[in-house]
Amino acid sequence: MRLQRIWKGTDKEAIRRLGPASRPLAWSIISATLALGCLSGLVSQPVAAQGGEDPFTFVVMADIRNFAGPAYDSASYFKGALQAASSLGGGAFMVSPGDIDPPDHIWWTITRTMGSASTWYPVVGNHELPGAGHESYPGANIDWLNGYDYGSVNPGPPGCPQTTYSFDYGGAHFVVLNEYCGKSGDDVRDGDVSDHVYNWLVQDLDHTDKVTVFVFGHEPAFPQPDVYNGRSRHVGESLDKHPLRRDRFWDLLGARWVVAYFCGHTHNYSAVKIDGVWQVDAGHARGAGDIGAPSTFVMVHVDGITVTFDAYRDAHDGTYDYDDIVHHGTLARPVAATVYLPLATRKTNTSTTTR
Repeated sequence: MRLQRIWKGTDKEAIRRLGPASRPLAWSIISATLALGCLSGLVSQPVAAQGGEDPFTFVVMADIRNFAGPAYDSASYFKGALQAASSLGGGAFMVSPGDIDPPDHIWWTITRTMGSASTWYPVVGNHELPGAGHESYPGANIDWLNGYDYGSVNPGPPGCPQTTYSFDYGGAHFVVLNEYCGKSGDDVRDGDVSDHVYNWLVQDLDHTDKVTVFVFGHEPAFPQPDVYNGRSRHVGESLDKHPLRRDRFWDLLGARWVVAYFCGHTHNYSAVKIDGVWQVDAGHARGAGDIGAPSTFVMVHVDGITVTFDAYRDAHDGTYDYDDIVHHGTLARPVAATVYLPLATRKTNTSTTTR
């Protein structure tokens, strides 16, 4: 019997309202009680979600830009990251947190490397906006993303019902945010979690019955330097440009016990826990397209309420095999345990932007 089954009414809400320090103890007690079979009536049958309840892995690759498609059909670029992930077993699906212009080229490389049955969840980044990236005509990237088949997902709010969405897989809930969405459309120029998107997110998180929740967006809430070489980008130019709405967003993730927020934008890989929520910046997966920081992809492993991850990085040594640097970490587990990656607070963000 797994803990990711649906929690009824006040029982689920009581757990969610616990402070971060109390939740590990609460889960330890619940786990022990479940093992003894003493919670009859607390757990109902699982919902019909993709993937059943078995452990699964998903892959995160971000900021590929134009280094995909027929012109870059080489292991030195995005294709190499896909080949490395495939050699490690791949995953049930892949999420790309933005800057995937043009998306049809990304999809071309995915299907020809991983197979036509691949499942890919794209996220809108600033370079998918009309005139801001590689596109066949102004607005082509947004048009393609609006016409893409996302499968069985919950639609987003008016303005971005296709490019903001959520879905369940196994015992987890996944939320994808278009941080450039306004009431009038999905190509607002300034990245932000606006009132419009925030209110939809509140409702979505309130209605999920899953205990393990992940949120994806393009821009980091707290931009961090690359863990390998310290390169810093887009500080003050990400969600931190609007600190009040950024903090409101982050407080919501903590209150709803979101495990991690995955993002991109900086091209720098980092994983930090800030006020109880992990921020994982997946860096870039464009290979030789950006030699300023190692090319990176992240594999996340979900087993019940235990979540671990591996970040595979290539240091541009001439062979893009992604085994030069490997980071392992634990994002969530049912009992209190050692955290293996740096902790951070909102006040530690003092680095400056470089271009």
